[in-house]
Amino acid sequence: MKVLLVSTNTMREPYPTYPIGIDYVLNAISPPHRVQCVDMNELKTASALADVLSGFRPDVVGVSIRNIDNVDGVCTQSFIGEIAGLIEVIRHNSEGVIVLGGSGFTILPGEFMTELDADFGVIGEGERLPLLLDALERGESGAGLPGIVAGRGPAGYPEPISVPFGRGIFPNHSYTSYYLKRGGMLNVQTKRGCPFGCIYCTYPHIEGRRFRFTPPSEVGQMARMLQDGGAKYLYITDSTFNGSYEHSREVALAFQKAGVSIPWGGFFTPTCPPPDYYRVLADAGLRHVEFGTEALSDLVLGLYHKPFAKEEVFFAHRSALDAGLHVAHYLMIGGPGEDEDTIRETITNSSQLEKTVFFVYNGVRIYPHTALHERAVREGQLDSAANLLYPVFYWSPALSRARGTALINELVAGRPNWVVGGSQPGMFKALSRLHARGQVGPLWEHLVQ
Repeated sequence: MKVLLVSTNTMREPYPTYPIGIDYVLNAISPPHRVQCVDMNELKTASALADVLSGFRPDVVGVSIRNIDNVDGVCTQSFIGEIAGLIEVIRHNSEGVIVLGGSGFTILPGEFMTELDADFGVIGEGERLPLLLDALERGESGAGLPGIVAGRGPAGYPEPISVPFGRGIFPNHSYTSYYLKRGGMLNVQTKRGCPFGCIYCTYPHIEGRRFRFTPPSEVGQMARMLQDGGAKYLYITDSTFNGSYEHSREVALAFQKAGVSIPWGGFFTPTCPPPDYYRVLADAGLRHVEFGTEALSDLVLGLYHKPFAKEEVFFAHRSALDAGLHVAHYLMIGGPGEDEDTIRETITNSSQLEKTVFFVYNGVRIYPHTALHERAVREGQLDSAANLLYPVFYWSPALSRARGTALINELVAGRPNWVVGGSQPGMFKALSRLHARGQVGPLWEHLVQ
């Protein structure tokens, strides 16, 4: 069968993200199936996608859905309309079976199947797609396969795959150059899953509630392959790179052993690291640490079920700075327990975090299968049957959306190292210009005063 894989994610702020998931799906599909991959960041227009469909004439079109919206409760942008438009282009220019997949789809599979009227969906890891391809090749319906939803049938959630997952040889996609010209950033995954219990997070639902590690040597080899393929910077796509200090340290050492010389960064949990942890990673090329901090009030952190308190944030931050690293913190305003006092507490405590950038999200996006969803229903903020395909945000009953937004803007006014929601489009344009001039990486360190 001829299979066309389409990456629909065109969110480019603060920088475009290479569609790593398609590489794993591509590696899982074996001959005689033929696969072609396209990225809407490169194609840009519906007519360009129509031309690909007409030329390749796929039997199956796999549509990868990564982002549902921009997860900001004030400057909200939904991507459902854009995705629906692409589905219509596919339907009008191809007789191929339409199969949905990706992390965004896995969060709300039934809602996506209804909204987009697709033929099939792959829930969870896309490496299951070959099961459906083989079934269709044999003339079977595909119903009953693990992780496969047919039409508007039941959407059961499968167990995470137990076999080793591999990315294979880095494919020579035409769209790779799009990312190399815009920051030089490609990405690497070192593990899947997340055992933490943060009340708002979808990672445990998408990837499972335990870590499944890729051997560090394999990660090092992939990183070197990406470097040899032109990458100037690597971003670790794990839920949290330091979720296992031992494994992440071994990955860093594997980078050195493989001869990886380009800088890299990732998302980290601000827990207390072992001695010299960040120095070891810095020696292996780590340059940017992005902490999922969310708040600097212990009351709010506790209600988020975070595995750390604010003192650990301060220690982790200092450890990273002492290793010569660039550090950023992601915060959320308006979650359970939030009021004016906790917002002021977070801003006051932020003064202990020197030489850093803060990215602030207003409100907390509510997703199904999370403790936040259950809380919102209990509090009457949300009907249990509400369709969450279109964004709904939790706001603490003690804090109105308008007041919370006004207060955070008031408290951080005039601080260029604070990026609140989509309030600084000029910053994103500046980053794009720097990337166009050949600078690489996330570049948010230029906001640090």
